[in-house]
Amino acid sequence: MRIAHNLLMLVLLIALIVWLQMFLSRRESRWPGLLLPFLSFLYSLLYPLNYSTFGREATFVDLMKILLIWLIANAPTAILLAIYSGCREKHRRRRQLDKMSAHDLDG
Repeated sequence: MRIAHNLLMLVLLIALIVWLQMFLSRRESRWPGLLLPFLSFLYSLLYPLNYSTFGREATFVDLMKILLIWLIANAPTAILLAIYSGCREKHRRRRQLDKMSAHDLDG
């Protein structure tokens, strides 16, 4: 029962984050939509700091592990940026139509 409750809370949290990202990305200004991806990126920088070599010199394998940890930690950032890009497409199309309309009026 406790596992089901935790899973439900996790799904609701993810749904809330996705909804918030879509809401912020649809704002007229582009900056609010970049807030969550930026915070996610900053948070992902903490993951490699948890990798320890316990006082020994880091090897190439250690560096590759740190890079892999960082890339995996940036998966939410990539997802949030994909949502941002999809939501901003409407604004891009509208700006292009406005430019074409202004050009047609000039000509």
